[in-house]
Amino acid sequence: MSEQTVKIAPSILSADFGRLSDEIASVISAGAEWIHFDVMDGHFVPNISVGLPVLESVAKAFKGKTTLDAHLMIDNPERYAQNFVLAGADIVTVHTECGGAAEAVRIIRDNGAVAGVVLKPATPAEAVLPYLDVIGVILVMTVEPGFGGQKFQSEQLPKIRKLRELIDAQGLDIELEIDGGINAETAGLAIGAGATVLVAGNAVYKSADYTEAIKKLRSQR
Repeated sequence: MSEQTVKIAPSILSADFGRLSDEIASVISAGAEWIHFDVMDGHFVPNISVGLPVLESVAKAFKGKTTLDAHLMIDNPERYAQNFVLAGADIVTVHTECGGAAEAVRIIRDNGAVAGVVLKPATPAEAVLPYLDVIGVILVMTVEPGFGGQKFQSEQLPKIRKLRELIDAQGLDIELEIDGGINAETAGLAIGAGATVLVAGNAVYKSADYTEAIKKLRSQR
């Protein structure tokens, strides 16, 4: 995997919401390819975060300038999947652990966005098997979903390697995205295991130099 194939997706969960538009513009200028939205409902995970109005506002300013990546940590994602696509998401990922995940994937695709599935730390790699012919992203959580700033769970690395082998063996066009505890020390572990997209919150938005932070994450081996 060449350095250029690793994409960085700063999570707006760690951005300064008082100047969110400037924060997003800055990380795009600094080299980030995706902008990551952590959508939490207070039920599937014990926290509440951004939703449709924020995504819609960001899409009005940045649609076509970056890839808008919405990670739905919500119950019944099939009820809301279409709304997130219509609000401007280019990619919508849903948890395999949710009821309605398969229907949500179908809705996302039918509405013209890229669908993806997400695995919690305790969920095995095999959970993606029913979705391989209809998704463009597999997102592996390397922390328990719900809160930013958690420590990277290195015990997830075998799962990432297994998924990398599965994708490559079948010649699939699927991004392998990693979310949770990504920083200059752990990025290399994720990339070495086969990740192609790194979600990073504090590692980017809490740094003094976004360009340098993104470059450092991407170049780890």
